[in-house]
Amino acid sequence: MDERRRKRSRRHGAAACAALVFALAALLVPAGAVSAPDPGGETQLLVPVGKAIGVKLFAEGVLVVGLSENEGAVSPAKKGGMKAGDLILTMNDVTIGSTEHLQSLLAENGEREAAFGVRRGGRLVKLAVCPKKGQDGVCRLGAWIRDSMAGIGTVTFYDPQTGAFAALGHGITDVDTGKLMPLSRGSVMAASVKAVKRGASGAPGELRGDFDLTRDLGSLYANTECGIFGVLPQENRPEAVGEAIPVARRTEVRTGKAIILANCRGNEVCAYEIEIEKLYGGSAPTRNLLLRVTDPALIALTGGIVQGMSGSPIVQDGKLVGAVTHVLLDDPQRGYGILAENMLSASGMTAQSAASA
Repeated sequence: MDERRRKRSRRHGAAACAALVFALAALLVPAGAVSAPDPGGETQLLVPVGKAIGVKLFAEGVLVVGLSENEGAVSPAKKGGMKAGDLILTMNDVTIGSTEHLQSLLAENGEREAAFGVRRGGRLVKLAVCPKKGQDGVCRLGAWIRDSMAGIGTVTFYDPQTGAFAALGHGITDVDTGKLMPLSRGSVMAASVKAVKRGASGAPGELRGDFDLTRDLGSLYANTECGIFGVLPQENRPEAVGEAIPVARRTEVRTGKAIILANCRGNEVCAYEIEIEKLYGGSAPTRNLLLRVTDPALIALTGGIVQGMSGSPIVQDGKLVGAVTHVLLDDPQRGYGILAENMLSASGMTAQSAASA
């Protein structure tokens, strides 16, 4: 199903524009870089991209997205202390690899009490749960779980020296719990935009496209609130997308005219005019800029900012400023952006170590 995350700020509603489509693997369980600019040294040079990509992400263990009740009976998972948002890592000291793996372990265990290792809020919790058999003879945990997802996003930049790249400008979160999906492994694939659902007040639009599941372009190593990060091998790095440019420091970004690079039709990346209306202070790592789309061509095509444009790079005065992240629900021509500095700080990879990731 399509993920349409709608987040509210004090003055405006905003929707994250990743347009990520969950490959649920969700069952009622019988039981699924780069270095930041050195303030005292040389500025990092990065290639702004703006190309749509397919994303596959597999969670570490399986994520509990809800607890079920059958005819008013408390589910075994709830009775045993599980909560939505828990990450099930082990069952009877066996590491969980997928929803299917958990399902098979439950079948072997039967209705005997089982020991579960669960990560909750950064700490490990031990729980004891007694699965119950349904009328079909299948043992159920009584929880909805998810172990993977797939969808379309946009690459913000890559480092031509190492192949490290950043995309989205915000994290991939579970649509039910709102929590970051814990990354075990992931990859990106070639994608093409096939259609656009135009945005309107109260109804965010979206890019619709296909991606090639048969071949990975590169691997992911992190899913953070400031974006997803990975590495592309030499043969899969983007070609002819422009030259590497400096990363703008926060003090260099100004209100006024800028451009975004966006892939809103086929495989074509185009530059569109925007206005940076406001810069936000404070220590918040995301939503650092308020943007308005002013380009008539982009407004005619999409209505403004739509889901799927998350990660579209923002360039001003020949420097990489950041990336588009959200659209305002009541005005699709306006949205938020994150500073490239903050994406780099969250990347967790130095230029020296990126090549060996």
